[in-house]
Amino acid sequence: MSRTPAFKGVIPPVSTIFSEDETFDEAGMAKLINHLIERGVDGLFFLGTGGEFSQLSIEERKEIAELAVKEVNGRVPVLIGTGSTSTRDVKELNAHAARIGADAAVVINPYYMKLSEENLYEHYSSIAKEAELPLLLYNFPALTGQDLSPSLILKLVKEYDSIVGIKETVDSIGHIREVISTVKEYKPEFCVFCGFEDLFLNTLSLGGDGIIAATGNFAPELSADLYKSFIKGDTKKALELNKTLTSLPFIYKLDAPFVNVIKEAITICGLDVSTAVLPPSRKLPDEKRETLKETLVRLKLVNQFQ
Repeated sequence: MSRTPAFKGVIPPVSTIFSEDETFDEAGMAKLINHLIERGVDGLFFLGTGGEFSQLSIEERKEIAELAVKEVNGRVPVLIGTGSTSTRDVKELNAHAARIGADAAVVINPYYMKLSEENLYEHYSSIAKEAELPLLLYNFPALTGQDLSPSLILKLVKEYDSIVGIKETVDSIGHIREVISTVKEYKPEFCVFCGFEDLFLNTLSLGGDGIIAATGNFAPELSADLYKSFIKGDTKKALELNKTLTSLPFIYKLDAPFVNVIKEAITICGLDVSTAVLPPSRKLPDEKRETLKETLVRLKLVNQFQ
């Protein structure tokens, strides 16, 4: 068995581009996809939190997934978010992602209803049994209200070869450290991604594999250069880049949900796409946009990718 993770590096959770009438903007989406690939990302994750999956119908999610796979056209790995409150919906979306040629599915745990550890295991177990694609777990307890414990993750990984990694959107490096020390100890090729920028360098130092964070939509080269520097052993450069990267997570607090913040940042940094979001999200107020712009200018991120 290979000891190399199937996925690694910088994989932005791509914002879904909508028109002002709330319909899917295929041209805008294609523009963002190509922009990110040109910037040297290691993969693209669609229909995550920032992709506004929770506001979309099953058919809309399938439409976006199909466009993503078609536009990427094999240039980088495509990961499709298939999580739902319904186990049946997850299975349907996983099967669809496999049919259209995606490289993996990313499955956040059910939200709204808290599950017992046993029921949470059975949810993922029934999904993994039918999976035709590699699966990454998605742990975001601040939004789901429930943590995926390292022991649960290890139990699932031991039982199902299809579970190949996890996106850890957690505040504590301790949780990431425990997942790496327990799960990767058993399965070295299991890939561990952090979801927050200020934990990226620590995650790599502990033996993790990359980052799936929203700032990759507008500043992908910042994370990519840090990753490359770390791999090359250039600690000095990695630490310098980390200073800038760790200044970014505060922007998530500018509004709730933060999907509008990321879309505004994309345009501030020089890519002309629609910033429309789906309700109940709303357009970012002008004063908050100005704060965002001031931050990006100070960090020298504005217009760097034009």
